[in-house]
Amino acid sequence: MNRFDFTPYRRTMVGFDRLFDLLENQNRMNSGDNYPPFNIERRGEDAYRITLAVAGFKPADIDITAQENLLVVQGKKADDASSAQFLHVGIAQRGFERRFELADYVRVEDANLEDGLLTVDLVREVPEAMKPKKIAVGTQKTLSVVKDADKGSAAA
Repeated sequence: MNRFDFTPYRRTMVGFDRLFDLLENQNRMNSGDNYPPFNIERRGEDAYRITLAVAGFKPADIDITAQENLLVVQGKKADDASSAQFLHVGIAQRGFERRFELADYVRVEDANLEDGLLTVDLVREVPEAMKPKKIAVGTQKTLSVVKDADKGSAAA
């Protein structure tokens, strides 16, 4: 098992705790179940799409929750009381939960289920106050000596 120790960096880099936690926990989170398979694509400068293969699930079986910096997609299959005897079961009938860490200011725009593929469209919207701004550099006016008229009359 490969493990990288971020302790020296944690001491010198302030405000990056969340990043280091994500890096350290990434291996632990990915070592589990790989169901359902998914794709993440970039559709523009600030647009993304997550596509999950959820064959056999209906829209009512899927729950999508967006919290701050976290997207959770859950699928819960209803219990079918069928009396069919399967000779082979190759289509997954189990529930699932997928978690996606989102960057700051990313929100879910849309979600659709079509042909067994669940697509979740994401958009990053940075508030105007957080966007970088150009600051014009001006020149300072030259200083001039202020002559006090009262000072000259008081000396006389």
